[in-house]
Amino acid sequence: MTGQVRGVQLARLLGQWHALPGRRRNPDYAALAGTVRGLLADGRLPLGVRLPAERELAEALRISRTTVTAAYRQLRETGHLASRRGAGSWTMLPGNHRVASTGLWTPLDDREMLDLGVAALAAPPQLLTAARAATEDLPRYLGGAGYHPTGIIELREAVADAYAARGLPTSADQIMVTSGTQHALDLVLRLALAPGGSVLVESPTYPNALAALAGRRARITTHGLAADGWEPDLLLGSLRQTRPKLAYLIPEFQNPTGHLMPASLRERVVAAAHAVGTDLVIDESFVDLPLDGTELPPPVGVYDRHSRVISIGGMSKPYWGGLRIGWVRASAPQVQRLAAVRVGVDMASPVLDQLVAVHLLADADAIVAERRVQLAVQRDALLGALAQRLPDWRVTVPRGGVTLWAELDGPVSSALARAAEEVGVRLAPGPRFGLDGTMERFLRLPFTLPAADLVEAVGRIAAVRYDLDRAGRQRWREPAVIA
Repeated sequence: MTGQVRGVQLARLLGQWHALPGRRRNPDYAALAGTVRGLLADGRLPLGVRLPAERELAEALRISRTTVTAAYRQLRETGHLASRRGAGSWTMLPGNHRVASTGLWTPLDDREMLDLGVAALAAPPQLLTAARAATEDLPRYLGGAGYHPTGIIELREAVADAYAARGLPTSADQIMVTSGTQHALDLVLRLALAPGGSVLVESPTYPNALAALAGRRARITTHGLAADGWEPDLLLGSLRQTRPKLAYLIPEFQNPTGHLMPASLRERVVAAAHAVGTDLVIDESFVDLPLDGTELPPPVGVYDRHSRVISIGGMSKPYWGGLRIGWVRASAPQVQRLAAVRVGVDMASPVLDQLVAVHLLADADAIVAERRVQLAVQRDALLGALAQRLPDWRVTVPRGGVTLWAELDGPVSSALARAAEEVGVRLAPGPRFGLDGTMERFLRLPFTLPAADLVEAVGRIAAVRYDLDRAGRQRWREPAVIA
């Protein structure tokens, strides 16, 4: 059990709960129950949370208590709510659900689902060759205990060389290997952010970063991204006014918008961070994936003279998510402090996986070049399908990365995601990428599936979007507060 949600908080999360998809009008209680199930499915409402009492929620939504009672009863019948007289009701999920690759809960019988909730590619063919070579290298390590808190030296040197090739001189002592980029972020937060510390993030931003910050009970402030990216004066002004302990930024093909931060702003951000005492956590997950010949600006760390920049990255996006290899680039003393923190978490990353990563990085030029060609073809297929089937949606063509950030023709992102699930397409609605249920007009669409699957997915999405319009907005006798 993770806590309790108050009536006004749940009302804010529910948003336009009355605008549910469907080919026929649902009763009030069914619409309310369906929206709660949607919040559970996309992770905005955690499991094990105690929901507000029926009377409290009814007052917050300005509807009858009878409607809330019936909604709670339906949620109990579908296995989404457990209640005990006198103690309250807690969120749960039916036994026929599992954790999906997105980290969200999903039915067990969804193997044919077109999953646009995951922004990651299938493994490259070179992975098998790298794995075989790694097994041949493994005997060199079998005589020891196998614990390398900062990572094996071959991989740290390979990662350091990659930074140097980008114009940022780096030694192996400045690299710590982690079990993925998310693990790298978690370790940095454990070291650099006390519980309740202040953090500045972009809006929208990576949902799992928000989850990690929530785990540290961080006080989050946001810098809203414009249609063309960061507003320099607003971003720098936010740093100077809020003086956060940390700022988490994604300057290379930002997730989910795909924006690329210019070199001039990178330099100014580092200077401003130093002036106000803010450490910058720079997520470089997509740095290997510029498309259309886009030239990358220098790494943010190039402008760092005071150990204010901590860079994190990994193998998930250019190579394969199943290879849980990430890293932190920081000063050598910071790496040693991170290693001390790590010993209390997971000791070290698997040696065999690290050896596989060494061989993949040795063939990086060929592998990444193929990935870029593949992604460009898939991106263009997705853009073409959207232009044909959903012409009213507005999309900025990204110059790299793996995602499109689409502005929809109405605030229907969550409703559309619930409807698409019924026709075999999983979506990540806009509110997952922000705070307090905002961004209902936006949807993240990764172009990591084969082109034919992307075209098929857009066709299904367009059909259910049409159904939403045909169903029309339901009229309720009882007014609802939309927060």
